Amino acid sequence: MGNAFRYVPRVAIFLAGIAAGALTSSRRAARGGLDTETGNDLKRSLADLEKRLAAQESASANRLGHIETRLDEHAARLADVPSTTQIVAAMEQLLSKTMASLDERLSTQAHSIDVLKTTVSQTDSLLERVLESLDSLQTSPSARSIGLGPAPFFPTTV
Repeated sequence: MGNAFRYVPRVAIFLAGIAAGALTSSRRAARGGLDTETGNDLKRSLADLEKRLAAQESASANRLGHIETRLDEHAARLADVPSTTQIVAAMEQLLSKTMASLDERLSTQAHSIDVLKTTVSQTDSLLERVLESLDSLQTSPSARSIGLGPAPFFPTTV
């Protein structure tokens, strides 16, 4: 696109040269050098060339305007995109919250396991005392006299 605009001054100088040539040729024609038909053809081709140049400039201006509009749109979109530091900070914050939550859950589970161990230990101790009490009752003579001793064996019939 930049190359096209670089050639515009050269084309304008070229057109000025053609116009000067046309004026010079019309003077020669008046003196008898060129006929008017050739001069008119030259003027028509010059006018046609100027029209094509104007159309090319218009098309180039339209393209440039379209490109500038798209650049502005892309710049606006790019401004909305978070930077790498913002993304990294957000990820660090999310990771920090996740790790804190995980630590909290692990601490709660460890506490629950300790409570369970204590409960199982207390239950074992209590069961052991109950069994010892039952054993002591079975072996004591007073328990046998009141019928708390071991049950007699009665065979069952099938």
